[in-house]
Amino acid sequence: MKKKGNKVFVAMSGGVDSSVAAALLIKQGYDVIGAHMKCFNVDGCAERDAEDARRVAEQLKIPFYVFDFEKEYKERVVDYMIKGYKSGITPNPDVMCNKEIKFGLFFEKARKLGADFVATGHYVRLRRTTIDKKQLTIDKTGQAVGQMSNVKCQMSLCTARDLNKDQSYFLWTLTQKQLAHCLFPIGEYTKPRVRVLAKKFGLLTAVKKDSQGICFLGQVSIRDFLKQYIKPKKGNVLLAPAVIPANAGIQKRQGPAKMDSGSEAGMTSQRVVGTHEGAHLYTIGQRHGFGVGGLATPHYVISKDLKKNTITIAPENHPSLYQKEITLTEVNFIRPSQMSKVNGQMSVMARVRYRQPLASAMFYKLKAKSYKLVFDKPQKFVAAGQSAVFYDVRGEMLGGGIIVV
Repeated sequence: MKKKGNKVFVAMSGGVDSSVAAALLIKQGYDVIGAHMKCFNVDGCAERDAEDARRVAEQLKIPFYVFDFEKEYKERVVDYMIKGYKSGITPNPDVMCNKEIKFGLFFEKARKLGADFVATGHYVRLRRTTIDKKQLTIDKTGQAVGQMSNVKCQMSLCTARDLNKDQSYFLWTLTQKQLAHCLFPIGEYTKPRVRVLAKKFGLLTAVKKDSQGICFLGQVSIRDFLKQYIKPKKGNVLLAPAVIPANAGIQKRQGPAKMDSGSEAGMTSQRVVGTHEGAHLYTIGQRHGFGVGGLATPHYVISKDLKKNTITIAPENHPSLYQKEITLTEVNFIRPSQMSKVNGQMSVMARVRYRQPLASAMFYKLKAKSYKLVFDKPQKFVAAGQSAVFYDVRGEMLGGGIIVV
């Protein structure tokens, strides 16, 4: 790829990763321009980050812009998250931020300003895959009389070299049109190596701590934030029915037992063990934040009933925490050629939560815009509204979708 003269807008967050990304691109011969996105922020950390980004750009002697996307971020990311929690699902604001802001508004703005590429500090690797597509020449009778080769290049996204920092999970919505103009300079490096490079380049962000949690919240907890938009309402915390061992010598009921939601034959009944601040504020797999004491082992939210305003918790190995099949909607394939493989089914590696280990699964097309993942082994903490992302065995991300059930 020709680098000299190619203009690259680098999304500079004020952190070490995007700072090193900009420095690497300069070293590689690109014409680099730094850009910081002003977005909705709660605890004021965005002002400090913007100043750090500006100072790094000054160190690197590159032009620096600030794009004000605060209004759009509030509408497209924050309001999306609030609406999701109100409806009882667990939305993923980081995925939406990448889709709507970084590779939406920022991408479009940079391209209009003459950018050949946009770059970010994401830990992910970009590959260019050449496809040899055969095309038949058809005569007047409809018979194939020959063929010619049509070489086409497609972009692939692969897991980062540093699997502990891999961020491909958050980028499954990207398209070929976007990826053709994207660069991810640090995907080939480990985090410790990025820190070393930052010191080598003399960047002031070399020792800056990584941000944690949802970016626009900073140190504010998601529950405290949501309570500003979803009125707290006291409700009961229920303990999930305990599974009765098969060899316990207890006579099994005929047919399903009529108990509270989540109960069935072979389980004891639920009981109230505490109170919470509103079922809307909790998510599947959540361990803290509900008023329960006296339990010997950690317990997790396994379900919630918005109408009754109850949440149900269970210990770590309870079967209700696991799910073998999930339905997906809004599925996006990174490479269109991958869609041809889904005539019936495709073997994949998939995850339903960020940092969750990849697990073997079969990917099925159910109908238009509806798909299903069936895992070899049941997966833990599956939450509607979150993203399920699937890969091939080599680490190429095939795509992703939104979990329905």
